[in-house]
Amino acid sequence: MEDHLYEELLEVKDFAHVKNILPSPEGFDDVIVEYKKIHRLTNSHRSFADTNFYNPKKKHNESARYLKTQLVLNGQPYEILIISSKFERQEQIKSIILVILLPVIALLLILWLVNKILIRRMWSPFRQLLTNIKAFNINQEKVFEPIQTNIEEFKELNKAVLEVSLKVKSDYKEIKLFTENASHEMMTPLAVINSKLDTLLQSNSLGKEESEILSDLYKATSKLTKLNQSLLLLVKIDNNQLQAREEINLKTLIEEKLGYFQELIQKRNLNIQSELAEFIIYANRSLVEILVNNLFSNAIRHNYDGGSIRITLTEDNLEFSNTSTQMGLDPLKIFERFYKDNASDGTGLGLAILKQVCIRKNYQLSYCYQREQHHFKIVFKHSENKN
Repeated sequence: MEDHLYEELLEVKDFAHVKNILPSPEGFDDVIVEYKKIHRLTNSHRSFADTNFYNPKKKHNESARYLKTQLVLNGQPYEILIISSKFERQEQIKSIILVILLPVIALLLILWLVNKILIRRMWSPFRQLLTNIKAFNINQEKVFEPIQTNIEEFKELNKAVLEVSLKVKSDYKEIKLFTENASHEMMTPLAVINSKLDTLLQSNSLGKEESEILSDLYKATSKLTKLNQSLLLLVKIDNNQLQAREEINLKTLIEEKLGYFQELIQKRNLNIQSELAEFIIYANRSLVEILVNNLFSNAIRHNYDGGSIRITLTEDNLEFSNTSTQMGLDPLKIFERFYKDNASDGTGLGLAILKQVCIRKNYQLSYCYQREQHHFKIVFKHSENKN
């Protein structure tokens, strides 16, 4: 715009030089020229600036750029003001921006969409493979599902994952079969050992020292038998072999177990407090009995003589609280297999079995230590309740 204003100024000078008169202000199409006589030249420098002016042709105010300078025209000093509207230039700039920017934006948008579609198609086999890996369950007979793809890298990955899954499944079956067979085979010799030891302990010909040794052996083999039975039970739970479901009144079951453990409770002089609501669930009776038995056994075994046990059964949860000589345990490790305190003479599998049962039935099992009591809480799944 400044170059254009300067060109207009040169035209004024040339017109005045050739015609010896000043050009008419109305003779310019896109600029407004104003002349003002002055006594003498005070500043011959050109100055440019922005302004607002009233455009008589368009009859409204516009923003503009002007050139102001002082010249001698036809022997007279004049102050010349040349004003050029910005409106046309701004419209030109907008048009240029639109012409350039819109195709660029459209091109970028098209590229982004094409890129997104191509990436989605390209990574679709990988996502499907990832979904199949997450869905793979080593306990199920269903093998890993391979994917169909034309991408060589994903073909190799698919092949490698398929081979690994088959090997893992095969190894798992062998280990599971070995564990089951070993546990079953151990039951017979353990039963024979217990029987022989029981016979020897009843003999009158043994001395005191021999009786103590045999008693220790009897306790060790009894513990080994319990450990073997617990491992067999864990294998059955892991293999989901206890699937039969029936209607179980949990309040009635707990009351039956209270009678079952009554002798141990009286022997240790334990104070039992129970608050049982009517509650019916659909589950495997063996699993629920294992769950309740382990809660009772844990609360009695780890209590002290004269301690207390509180049992609370509501519409959706069961809680056992008991006193103990032990302080709070690590809630992250307490349900691990073979985790137990040094004073315990158990197998360390009771709470692990409890946790496994809850996992199989989708129950929420939690532990906390508050007010010098251990709290074990089971929240039942609503879809299996009959309330």
